[in-house]
Amino acid sequence: MSGQDGAYLARLLLSRGYAVHGASRDAQTSAFSTLKRLGILEAVSLESTTITDFRSVLQTLKRVRPDEIYNLAGQSSVGLSFEQPVETLESITIGTLNLLEAIRFTDRPIRFYNAGSGECYGDTSEPADETTAFRPRSPYAVAKAAAHWEVANYCEAYNLFACTGILFNHESPLRPNRFVTRKIVSAACRISRGTGERLRLGDISIQRDWGWAPEYVEAMWMMLQRDTPDSFVIATGKSWTLEQFVARAFSEVGLDWREHVDIDRALFRPADITFSAANPGGAAVKLGWKASHAMPDVVRMMVEAELSGDVI
Repeated sequence: MSGQDGAYLARLLLSRGYAVHGASRDAQTSAFSTLKRLGILEAVSLESTTITDFRSVLQTLKRVRPDEIYNLAGQSSVGLSFEQPVETLESITIGTLNLLEAIRFTDRPIRFYNAGSGECYGDTSEPADETTAFRPRSPYAVAKAAAHWEVANYCEAYNLFACTGILFNHESPLRPNRFVTRKIVSAACRISRGTGERLRLGDISIQRDWGWAPEYVEAMWMMLQRDTPDSFVIATGKSWTLEQFVARAFSEVGLDWREHVDIDRALFRPADITFSAANPGGAAVKLGWKASHAMPDVVRMMVEAELSGDVI
């Protein structure tokens, strides 16, 4: 629960009266800076759990006896997955499998949400929905695709209430600096203060669907309140180039991005998605969820938070 989504989801569940337990590999030493920034660290219970260790996962479930489980664990950076493919595959696929198997062992009516990814689709010739075939182009996407089918199999074979949210890119001020969106926003704000630095980026022609993370965790919760489990694409339905994202960020601080950005081919990924687009119509019709904020809103709110030091 130490990441962006875990923190926002914890805040949402607390507001709805839940007793919230969050896991980390070592809850005694983890900083939980995201929970501190949202002011909810003291309101949650922390559990030390190693997601790739079945016994550790099973012991946690038996101790906590949860009604709902939200699986947001695993290596979450697409770029880093090319450097750490083994850790990425293990943390996502084995971690998800351990949770599903532990739920089966406990034999309790636990509802399980799994964090999927729009990266699984690869390049999309048309907006992807729940029926679009997966064509992953990174170790991260391969792992997320495998976890998706693990969840589907356990739902069908063992009658578990298990589903996957196929989330496209979603951002916030809680994103770590290793994510390109936060890197761009932070650099633009520093440059506006007169640092004189240059921002180095890779391929800015790629297109993505960027949404607002606090909205996306609402979709996670809504998926577990249904009578029957089902997986949904969660996105805004509008794609933008990374160049447009950069331009918007610098425009928010009164600067022309072209005067401060350098393209560095060393930052290009070994394989990347050129065009990613989503069709979230299923979530709108069946789930009653629709994004309220598109990329320009997301950039504005991230810049405002970066300049003020507040978190939305």
